[in-house]
Amino acid sequence: MTVEQQTAMTDAETDALLDRHETGVLALAREDEPYAVPISYGYDADTRQFCMRLVSTPDGEKRRFLTDSPTVRFVVYEEGETTYRSVVATGRLEALDRASLTPDHVERFGAARRPLFEMWDEAKPDLDIQLYELAPDELSGRRIDIE
Repeated sequence: MTVEQQTAMTDAETDALLDRHETGVLALAREDEPYAVPISYGYDADTRQFCMRLVSTPDGEKRRFLTDSPTVRFVVYEEGETTYRSVVATGRLEALDRASLTPDHVERFGAARRPLFEMWDEAKPDLDIQLYELAPDELSGRRIDIE
């Protein structure tokens, strides 16, 4: 039988995990309907903010959930042989208007690791590419060690 121990990660451990990875799962909800999607992200440990580039189509499911400043949960995790780590960020996803982008925004989004292409089952002439920021109200990391 294994013994499991769960501990909270420090801010430095949380930041390090987020820096090591480039994808996570973004979860949104509308009324009683959930929606979760894996996405690429950039993370700034100094401001503890995320930047995300979300692509949707006019009739796409994602667009239905991306209302004005939706409350979201974003999860990044990793698994080792005896250790499991996860970070959960909760807050409002804020769309950035391209006209208000600053050089700082451009630098952060430019540094974000992301796929260089999107995969679709057919051509999509009406893609909506929107930039978002997430400054979490809550950001916590957990570590589970199994002996």
